[in-house]
Amino acid sequence: MSEAEASSGMAHNAGPDEKTLQVLRDMANRLRIRSIRATNSSTTSYLIPCSNAEIMSVLFFYTMRYKQEDPENPDNDRCILSKGLPFVNVATGWPGQGLGAACGMAYTGKYFDQASYRVFCLLGDEESTEGSVWEAFAFASYYNLDNLMAIFDVNRIGHSSSMSVEHCIAIYQKRCEAFGWNTYVVDGRDVKTLCHVFSQAAQVRGKPTAVVAKTFKARGMPNVEDAESWYGRPMPKERADAIVKLIESQIQTNKILVPSPPIEDSPQINIMNICMTSPPVYVADDKVSTQRACGLALAKLGHENDRVIVLGCDTKNCNFSDIFKKEHPERFIQCCIAEQNMVNVALGCSTRDRTIVFAYSFAAFFTRAFDQIRLGAISQININLIGCHCGVSTGDDNPYHMALEDLAMFRAIPNCVVFYPSDAVSTEHAVYLAANTKEMCFIRTSQAETAIIYTTQETFQIGQAKVVRHSDNDKVIVIGAGVTLHEALVAAAELSKEDISIRVIDLFTIKPLDIATIISNAKATGGRIITVEDHYPEGGIGGAVCAAVSMEPNIVVHNLAVMDVPRSGRCNEALDFSGISSRHIIVAVKCILMT
Repeated sequence: MSEAEASSGMAHNAGPDEKTLQVLRDMANRLRIRSIRATNSSTTSYLIPCSNAEIMSVLFFYTMRYKQEDPENPDNDRCILSKGLPFVNVATGWPGQGLGAACGMAYTGKYFDQASYRVFCLLGDEESTEGSVWEAFAFASYYNLDNLMAIFDVNRIGHSSSMSVEHCIAIYQKRCEAFGWNTYVVDGRDVKTLCHVFSQAAQVRGKPTAVVAKTFKARGMPNVEDAESWYGRPMPKERADAIVKLIESQIQTNKILVPSPPIEDSPQINIMNICMTSPPVYVADDKVSTQRACGLALAKLGHENDRVIVLGCDTKNCNFSDIFKKEHPERFIQCCIAEQNMVNVALGCSTRDRTIVFAYSFAAFFTRAFDQIRLGAISQININLIGCHCGVSTGDDNPYHMALEDLAMFRAIPNCVVFYPSDAVSTEHAVYLAANTKEMCFIRTSQAETAIIYTTQETFQIGQAKVVRHSDNDKVIVIGAGVTLHEALVAAAELSKEDISIRVIDLFTIKPLDIATIISNAKATGGRIITVEDHYPEGGIGGAVCAAVSMEPNIVVHNLAVMDVPRSGRCNEALDFSGISSRHIIVAVKCILMT
């Protein structure tokens, strides 16, 4: 809908009276004044654009329904923008993640909560160049998220220069409409039109709404409005004070509008303390990949709590998330090949503790979404990410699909728990522990079918390693996880034939690391440690163990890791070629004993 059509349509909807409109204009100007003062008190010299003040005024004080005294109320409308405020659950900044998170909130509201709350997302015209924005546009259209509104603040000017399309708002309109969105074009300074369009959008069914608002950066600031190159430049205090006085002179009322209360129809839910009501069902002779065990565990978890959801990127046939989809189809969200948007949607679904979210993909592809993962950590949102096809043990797949950097990536995320289970039993426990952990979690799984190590009665805790083989005569510790733990056990059996005893430790979680178990066992075995990992040496298990024992005297760590770009091949061949097979462990043990 064009700007003229939006304005003419107001004859059918009277909207707010003139007094209310003036209050909204005055509140917009108060927002400008606070923005200027906040900027002047900051050391960043970031000039807050003030282009969206009318949009924010109408949105927060006329359109949205929420309880100011209870910002986390599940019935409140949601809003995503660049600042970390009580009503803003995901502090996105400007790189384009916000709309994907808004999609997750809207999907949860429409399909899981089936509630009346709506979701609003403000986007700058510059961040609309990010590909993840259009991944989100496709997602919202496909799932008919008619409870979602995206508002483009088209103020023409970027951080260092004007945008390539400048104020050609018809281009934004065509883009939005091409993705199947109901679209309005408005003057972003006209509060009356904004009130009408926001109200009209609430009546649209079957598709999301985009509002393309033509605005002007630094609106209300003489000689600064719509001028380039003010980003990062400090404004002299005298000039800022003069602008504040000018804006104050335009304020005509002292009234403050109170938002309407929300419709209280969100269901009461409980996502706390999910128990494993029955133990794992594996037996000693089973050989199961941790990827398959993870899919089975998710399906089982889905029966324990109906707020468990799984997101996938068109890899369900490869990573066994299809098992969950078959048993809980209404709680599986297909995000297609769009990992950045999948993580953003997962963040949105998880806000306000409405769901227990697992997002599943090839671990290598999470590198595409590292910025979104960082955002989740910054916003302190709990999501569980499952990475499959980890390491060279993936075998015949292309090296592009082999994750060899993922441990380094997730170890660097603050407050992220990194699970690396070694068999089906420990994998099932990792899934349940992740579901009950209010921090971001990453579960690393492998494609190779491996033996069952643990009994079904074994218990697991975050940060607690397992000593899976030991004797009083052990001379070396070999620390592994996943497939390399099995290689270590094979090596231990072979070495025992030569009367060489080694102790084998399964870390289970790489972060937090069980430092006490590592150090106490190292001291009991002469201070000799060998780590072996299906990962590059940088940022992996070896680095974690070295850091853990760095202050301990007389402990030596030797690291076996994938040292070069891998080749495709059978699992055993790939492990041997990469220097992390049982044969290489045996050689390393003998070498360290000779030093």
